[in-house]
Amino acid sequence: VQLQASGGGLVQPGGSLRLSCAASGFTLDYYAIGWFRQAPGKQREGVSCMSSSDGSTIYAVSVKGRFTISRDSTKNTMYLQMNSLKPEDTAIYYCAIHLERQCLGPYEFWGQGTQVTVSS
Repeated sequence: VQLQASGGGLVQPGGSLRLSCAASGFTLDYYAIGWFRQAPGKQREGVSCMSSSDGSTIYAVSVKGRFTISRDSTKNTMYLQMNSLKPEDTAIYYCAIHLERQCLGPYEFWGQGTQVTVSS
């Protein structure tokens, strides 16, 4: 079981990035997926999740309206589209899966993280 995150980088405020997380060893469609982030000196926080039962999503207040979580069954990959990025979005972003269909619960498998830096 492996999650491989990619797509991070340096972007100016107001810019966009799309993070990807390719899964191997299991099928993403069966499980809830989530994105988390950890900024320097801060605790890890949940950014967004998507259930596998009905595709319902949850977003942190700080990113709602700017970020979009999605999954592509044909590629077994999950995404986080991030628009209107702000300096406070700077963090290491992690993808993860929860071995149930609903979002809430412990996330058992994690990707390695990808750095997002928003700066002019």
